[in-house]
Amino acid sequence: MITCFIRYEIDPFKKDAFADYARNWGQAIPKNGADLIGYYGPHEGSATTAYGVYNIGSLAAYEAYRARLAADPLGRENYEFARRERFILKEDRIFLKNVSTPHAELVLP
Repeated sequence: MITCFIRYEIDPFKKDAFADYARNWGQAIPKNGADLIGYYGPHEGSATTAYGVYNIGSLAAYEAYRARLAADPLGRENYEFARRERFILKEDRIFLKNVSTPHAELVLP
């Protein structure tokens, strides 16, 4: 299992558009085969940094997933929405592997 971290630079005046985009991916990504952890938008600090995070089995699985996502009506619509509204200024992806597992059970104070 690998995790895809997408770092976005967004227009700070279009945070609501990015939130709509993120909610759409919340429907399309799991439907097309990736385990969505979530999309995170600005809250405090930077007004221009956002993230999308999901797990996928391998880079080969990622390629197949991307093809399904591009063919999915909601996926195509969301790509077009981002292109049309231009709220994403920059987008970078990195694939990482969790090397800290297994984790201990959470203990609350």
